[in-house]
Amino acid sequence: MQLGMVGLGRMGGNMVRRLMRHGHQCTVFDLNPANVGALAAEGATGASSMEDFVAKLAAPRAAWIMVPAGAATDQTVTKLASLMAPGDTIIDGGNSYYKDDIRRAGALKDKGIHYIDVGTSGGVWGIERGYCMMLGGPDEAVTRLDPIFKTLAPGIGDIPRTPGFAARGGTAEAGYLHCGPSGAGHFVKMIHNGIEYGLMQAYAEGFDILRNANSKEVAEEHRFTFNLTDIAEVWRRGSVVGSWLLDLTAMALTEDPELARFTGFVQDSGEGRWTILAAIEEAVPVDVLSASLYTRFRSRQDHTFAEKLLSGMRNKFGGHVERASGG
Repeated sequence: MQLGMVGLGRMGGNMVRRLMRHGHQCTVFDLNPANVGALAAEGATGASSMEDFVAKLAAPRAAWIMVPAGAATDQTVTKLASLMAPGDTIIDGGNSYYKDDIRRAGALKDKGIHYIDVGTSGGVWGIERGYCMMLGGPDEAVTRLDPIFKTLAPGIGDIPRTPGFAARGGTAEAGYLHCGPSGAGHFVKMIHNGIEYGLMQAYAEGFDILRNANSKEVAEEHRFTFNLTDIAEVWRRGSVVGSWLLDLTAMALTEDPELARFTGFVQDSGEGRWTILAAIEEAVPVDVLSASLYTRFRSRQDHTFAEKLLSGMRNKFGGHVERASGG
């Protein structure tokens, strides 16, 4: 199947590679010609402009956008819509706010262009592991593009199957799910990321307590000196707190037990804030999720080992690089 990809950064480029490995034809465009050239050398069809990009797609066209949320996505959607025709589909796989999706889908509907929002999780590892995807949009467009989603998704793999779930059918076991109409995909991804903040914070605080078990604040006979790298590793083996985030924590600690290359300045990508806003609108108490977001705000003022570990985990799963203090 043919797919166009606009935005060839860490995730966009690797998604194209995964699709091409499985026989799909990809046309690509990026503001950086070097990114286009690199993928063209690997078998993609490169485009020199948005006009050239759309011209190289066969109708009904499908163009996937992987650019920063907000103004960049709005501008890209607007430009594509001016070049595309009724029956075509624009897919936003970035981290857009779900209310923006609803607005865009409404505007595109008047032009007869479908809009699908895809909350995408997988980071820099997705090219091999696959991408967990949460989809929002019209049934017709989602169904037509199922071969694309199926290829990008992890598949059932070697994860033990949930007893009784197979009888339900559907695609959730394969790692992708049509969650509802426009905006639903990014809404579910928003909550996913809010939960992620809380899970990361729990690990980070727990390891900070372990690290300070030999503190002078503790009675000498009650002090312990723990090897955090070994503890992270043993918890990966049969523990109820085992997870991919713990796997990444173990990797970060093995590479740098003191996390010396991290300052503890922890950025937030937006979804955590939007999760709290949604909770406020719904009058849902979210004590843990809100506290984890506020900790990220505080991390930009003073840094603990817990915040260094948060930064280390973000670097591992998403390739996120710390922003310099004051920058």
